[in-house]
Amino acid sequence: MSRTPLTRVAVPIWARVARPRRCTGRATSQGQGHGLIRAPGRVCSVRSAATKSSPSTPTSGPPPPADLYGGRREFRDYFVTHLPSSSLHPDPRSAFSSFHKLPRADSVPHTGDTPRTPATFQTLVNRETTVVRIPLRNAKHHFGASTARGTRPTNEDTWQAGVLDIPAFAKRPPASVTLRRSHPAAGEGRGADSASGDPQVFYFGIFDGHGGTDCSTYLQQQLHEYIQNTAAAVELQSSLPRDACLRDSGPGTGDRPIVQGGNTARAAELERRLVQRWRSLVGGYFRRYVPAHFAHLADPAAGTAAADRMHGVTIDEILEYAFLRADLEFVAAQAARQTDDELAQVGRPVAQDQILYGPRHPRAAGDGAAPGRFKGGSTASVALISTPTPTPFWHPDSAASLLVSHVGDTRMLLCETATGDAVALTTDHHPSAPVEAARLRRYAATFVTDSFGEERISGLANTRAFGDVQSKRIGVSAEPEIRRVEMAPAEYAFLVLVSDGISGTLSDQEVVDVVKEAKTPDAGARAVVDLATEVSREGDNATCLVVRLGGWERRQEGGVGSLGTKEIRDWRRQEATDPRRSRR
Repeated sequence: MSRTPLTRVAVPIWARVARPRRCTGRATSQGQGHGLIRAPGRVCSVRSAATKSSPSTPTSGPPPPADLYGGRREFRDYFVTHLPSSSLHPDPRSAFSSFHKLPRADSVPHTGDTPRTPATFQTLVNRETTVVRIPLRNAKHHFGASTARGTRPTNEDTWQAGVLDIPAFAKRPPASVTLRRSHPAAGEGRGADSASGDPQVFYFGIFDGHGGTDCSTYLQQQLHEYIQNTAAAVELQSSLPRDACLRDSGPGTGDRPIVQGGNTARAAELERRLVQRWRSLVGGYFRRYVPAHFAHLADPAAGTAAADRMHGVTIDEILEYAFLRADLEFVAAQAARQTDDELAQVGRPVAQDQILYGPRHPRAAGDGAAPGRFKGGSTASVALISTPTPTPFWHPDSAASLLVSHVGDTRMLLCETATGDAVALTTDHHPSAPVEAARLRRYAATFVTDSFGEERISGLANTRAFGDVQSKRIGVSAEPEIRRVEMAPAEYAFLVLVSDGISGTLSDQEVVDVVKEAKTPDAGARAVVDLATEVSREGDNATCLVVRLGGWERRQEGGVGSLGTKEIRDWRRQEATDPRRSRR
């Protein structure tokens, strides 16, 4: 029997790369493509390892409602940038290249006078105008993410990273800097503008679920949609001047919040409806609740800052509305479901579905969630980064505005370049916190202390969270703690987002020092998760996100570098490998 000889076929490099899918922020894929740049294939959303194996699973919560759609908005998991030239890799299309630019077929040796007409010079595009898109999960020198299940049956942590389609909210640069930097130097790496003409707004979020993955997966897939659609519904405008030669620096140069243009009447209507729905659906704590950043519901006589915000819309207002609206829609969807029969649950283990090698109860085929009401919830920490110029925030010469929106006990840290110290951007929302205790004392008569000495409210360790339907009336809300940080060029080396599986085991400085020793943000995220899972006694889910900032190359110069916590980290590893160590 004769065999057909094998033939080698040369496959181009571009054909070997897996084609990404288009990102929609939803789990179900859609066929129509409307990306910024037309390219083969589609671009998919960045998902954590907990949900990567089943990308077709529907969301456990409802999509953003129709009243928030002010236009088509697309969340992208890639950033757009220009190709910079360098001395090692000169631009072959530059006008100053040393070699010819004639087609190879028309390049012949010089033989003197010849009747042949020379080839026409081809005008090629400059490298600075070439725009490419780079997926964030593949840009390991700019962003890294790692997650581990620990000793828990499932991983309830999720995360998200990408670029939001919203106007810029960065602080306007001074007029002198604007005039001086109006024409960037040749070869300087700079990002491209978004579809609206503003610099890109980056989005990083980490979500720690409890009681299941329904709520954390819902936030991973839908929270950025609420932010984008809210900004579109109120017609939020950019905080940056359109004319680079403006003499005044505009708003945002003082201590007051940056007031951006927008439809204030529409914003007031949305805020009023949202508060009314919370009061009618949940009641209790929300009967007298007024969101802190809802300027259009506040009394103008309360202060000058509130009166100024009445003439525009702030990004803080957008974030608080998006958080509360996403939580409201999730709670309403769970309240509409039937509750489990309490008599039928008698004699059954509380967490029967989490028992390994036990009987499994398949989910309903209709909505992808449990047939009964989901009683769990999730914490969330979201970071938005906006720059006043197209130069990306990780460039050493670029200033940026960092906006943090936080609910729960996930943690966000900055590494200061000059000192090497860890700067905490969030606080844990626990009953033991004085601010949270004062907020909830009149709604929760007592706080319960468990056997480990930790205070709890209604059995929960967090006083702010998404979901947790049964605890909404006593004040377990998703009202975010919002903080704004104006980052000078190269002032901070990197940004870290971690779940409580890491922050409950390692100190803030230990987390920062571990990242300092890594060569890339991706390696730093994996090193933090590996250390936390190695030395942890609880074995909780651990997730870490590392974002490169302008001072990344100088991360080891401040203070004593990473030596400050080296001894305690070595001692932790030694104790973890000791077989005589007692475990709980």
